[in-house]
Amino acid sequence: MTDGWVDLDHEFDLVIDYDPSRWLEIPPRWEKESWQDIDAWARECAELLWRSHGQDPGESGVPFLAGTLRRCADVFAPERFDTRVLLHVTTPTSMPLPLFASVEPSRGERDETLRSLVLAKDPDAVELPVVETHRTEELGEGLRAFRYVRQDDSPDVLAGLRYAWRDDELGTDVAVWTATDDIGQVMRAAEDIEQLTHKIQIRVWELEETTSQDAPS
Repeated sequence: MTDGWVDLDHEFDLVIDYDPSRWLEIPPRWEKESWQDIDAWARECAELLWRSHGQDPGESGVPFLAGTLRRCADVFAPERFDTRVLLHVTTPTSMPLPLFASVEPSRGERDETLRSLVLAKDPDAVELPVVETHRTEELGEGLRAFRYVRQDDSPDVLAGLRYAWRDDELGTDVAVWTATDDIGQVMRAAEDIEQLTHKIQIRVWELEETTSQDAPS
């Protein structure tokens, strides 16, 4: 078992083959060694992003971006091993867009659950969400939904993009989602998000053979 690592409620998580020039993964909060070094992580990633884009950060560029990444980690770092959080970062001066992906044991009737996961009937939506079929080679046929959502405490409207799939053989539901009040940011990221969904796989663990040394990083 995985004593000393993390309690496993089920035997699977996600593997995401993302493009590091477009995406940056936030360390999980349950990975204590990484979380203790979160400031070093933010600083290193900020330096790498500036170098990879061939831009001069000046005196304030690296610390400003590092602070932004640290705040994103404070807010969005996942608590569970079966949830992944990536930041879509196109330039070192742009605001990162968080993207969440999770896998859980399947529940309920397939179509009803998938529509629930993409919030196809969101009562806060400005208009009826656009729901479409979305297939990937790894996850099969699922749903994709785009919607605009009212905010109670702001006149701004959130733009939300969500995906969901069910793997009947493994008994899992996978969801991917993002939302922001910068509608243009979601539109600009949509193609990269679409491509990323084709790089997501479900990984199944053999718990009786897994030890803390074998745990995923």
